[in-house]
Parts: sequence; structure tokens; C-alpha cells
Amino acid sequence: MEILLPKMGESVAEATIIRWVVEEGQSVAADEPIIEIATDKVDSEVPAPEDGVVVKHLVAEGDVVQVGQPIAVFSMNGEETTAVAPDVAPAQKSAPAPVQEEPTSVPSEAVLAEVSAPLTPTPAPVSAPSEPGSLPSRESGGRFYSPLVRSIAAKEGIGQAELDAIPGSGKGGRVTKKDMMAHLANRGASTVGAASPAPAPAPAPQPVAVSMDGEDEIVEMDRMRKLIADHMVRSVQTSPHVTSFVEADVTRIVDWRNRNKSAFQAQTGQKLTFTPFFIEAVAKALREFPGVNASVDGDRIILKKGIHIGMAAATPEGNLIVPVIRNADRYNLNGLATIVNDLAARARQGALKPDEISGGTYTVSNVGTFGNVFGTPIINQPQVGILALGAIRKKPAVVESEEGDMIAVRHMMFLSHSYDHRVVDGQLGGSFVRRVADHLESFDPNRPVV
Repeated sequence: MEILLPKMGESVAEATIIRWVVEEGQSVAADEPIIEIATDKVDSEVPAPEDGVVVKHLVAEGDVVQVGQPIAVFSMNGEETTAVAPDVAPAQKSAPAPVQEEPTSVPSEAVLAEVSAPLTPTPAPVSAPSEPGSLPSRESGGRFYSPLVRSIAAKEGIGQAELDAIPGSGKGGRVTKKDMMAHLANRGASTVGAASPAPAPAPAPQPVAVSMDGEDEIVEMDRMRKLIADHMVRSVQTSPHVTSFVEADVTRIVDWRNRNKSAFQAQTGQKLTFTPFFIEAVAKALREFPGVNASVDGDRIILKKGIHIGMAAATPEGNLIVPVIRNADRYNLNGLATIVNDLAARARQGALKPDEISGGTYTVSNVGTFGNVFGTPIINQPQVGILALGAIRKKPAVVESEEGDMIAVRHMMFLSHSYDHRVVDGQLGGSFVRRVADHLESFDPNRPVV
């Protein structure tokens, strides 16, 4: 049987092969991992469906593979099998399999060459582009091209010279699908190496020279940091960001939590942080302002019916991950505390599932955790808004009472709402964050523990 790359959550269409855990011809027990994969959201493993033998690897480490694509031939009970192409007629199934023009795995020499290749490969000699259907070489200019990249190049008529000139953002300067899409978007009428005389292509942008001395340290970005960097740059390029600020008096919440956190833990078994209070207020406001619980698709605004709130969390490596609380408006405080604690703990352990970090409709980031008063967060695409929660601080404030205004020490915090000004104007964005503050300030001090 063929093992297919499984679906790994909403909007996840492909994954990069990180490492084969089980080699060809090696036995494996059911549910044990056979391969490690990575998406733009999370790392994961593909388990063996039954006890058996991994007969053949159909993809190589570093390949970008589509969901549903075969990745391995697997024999249950250790029985050797021969993979048959799906489009072969029944009468031809007994015929010997045709010899492939190229190996399905990357030779070790190619892997070593790729790892040691410079980030900016040496351009190959300029030549005319291939006609659609002509597949570029597997290796050229000191780097390796995945089957997906090569198939895109063939479909779009990108010749070897043009492909070699595309800057790669992957490991060792490898060209990824995103690099290909960006190149095609900016390709324009004048392509590299056109059949008819055309202006020479502009050289790839070179990195800005950085002055260093002997005491400086160079640290390579890991894969997750590169993905985060790409996601943040694309968000700023996609959405015109505007940020509105309000200050909220959360004294009632602080006092209630101080009085009841021990009883709350005794009755529910959950530690009570401030995050569930914030998520509860945001969920209420999103229900009242559906224009913020939305995404953009071209010139269309998609108003989301479900309120799925992502909460940005830092990993031990210093990277950022955003687990999602689905249908957050349907939980009481106890339910929110339970799911917040569970997601936060597994985020730190790197044990989140792909479905648990996808499908969010709005995001909350607690910058107060680092002692910051407020921040200007970047929108988590394709959402249209994100809320930063500042640190709670004691400060003097004017309090209105029946006896008149007075100065008192209150627990105050700033809320910073960044929103996509293409579809969320200042009135909607500002009114939304003001409503979140209103919900926090109107917290019932006599609320029962559970």
C-alpha cells in the first residue's frame, strides 16, 4: 500500500519532509512515527498504519509534498510488494515497472552539496527558457530543486537559467513554492532569457553589507524563525496597519481573582490566570462587532460566524506559536481557564496538533507578560485584527462617586488594537477595543466562583 501525506488542518496544503525516521527495508510497529514533516504552522510526524515494513521512500528529505501525495510504499506483515502506478491498466499490471529517469531520493553527495551551498548560488549561463512541459534539472548552480518547484517551472515555461537566478529562502538557498509564486507575480512581460532579444534581467538583490568585528557572533535562523519572519513581512505588505489604544480599569477583576483564586483552583483543579478574563471580554466584543471577526479574500470580506480566538504564546526556543480557542464565546470562566492552561502547557512542550493552531478568526497577544505597557502588534493573516494586552499596573486615577470625583490607586492596563485599514476603519476598530475595555471594567465583583 502507499502511505499518503495526511491532511494536517485547515488551510494546510503542503509540508516539507524533515527526516525519515524509518529507513527503506526497516520494520516498524503500528502508530510509530516513520517520517518527520513540517508545515508553516507546526512540526509533526506521520505514523505507520499497521505493523509492517517501509519498502520504499517516494520522497526525499527537504522535498515539499502536497497533502494526499504518496510518500512511501508500505508492506503490512512484512510482505514485499511492488508499487503499481494508479493509471496502469489491469492487463499491464504484471509488466515490469518502467525505469525512472531520476532517482526518487537525493544522493548523499547532493545533500552535502546542498548543505554547503552558499545562500546566493552562482548563476548558470544564460539560455533560452524551456517551453511548458520541459522539466528543469534536479540540481544546478550548487543547489537542489524539489519536484514541486520543477513542476511549477515546467508549467510556467521557466528555463534553467531563470530558475537558477531566483533567490531562494529555503535551507541552503533552496527555492521554495513561495519563492516561485513571488517570482511569477513579479515576472511581468519581460522574462529572463526570452527567445527574442530582451533586456538583461536585473541582478538579484544583494544583502546589505553589515560591519562586524571579531567579537560578533553569527547565528543562523532556524526553520521556525524563517517562517515567522516571512509571515510578518507578508502581513505588513498585505495590510495597512492602524493601531488604537484605550486604558482600562481592571481593579474589579484583580480584586476578585485575589479573593477567589485559591477557591477556584480547589473547586475546578485549574490555576486562574488573567488570560481567561481577557478572552471572555474579547469574545463578547467580537459577537457585538462582527466586522472585526473577519478575513479578506481579494475584494470580498468574509464575516466569520465562529469566534475562534488565537492566543500568542512563546516557545522555550524563543519562537512564537498561536494556539486557537475554538468557539471561545461558548465557554464560561471555568471552561476558558481549562483550555487556556492546556493549550499554553502543550505549546511550551511543542505538543500542539496542527488543527489546534489553525482556523483562528482573531488573535490576542499578552505583551504584559514581558512587563511591556503596550505594543503595536502585527496582524496574523488572513485575520483583520489583533489585540495586545499591556501589563497591569497600580497607578493613581480619577474615580467618580456619588460624593464627587476622587483620586484613588487603581489597577490599570492599556489595550492596543491593530487592524487592517482596508476593511476596518477607525470607528469600527476604535469602538471594538473600547467595548473590550467596557466589558473588563463592568466585571461583576459578586460573581460566583463557578
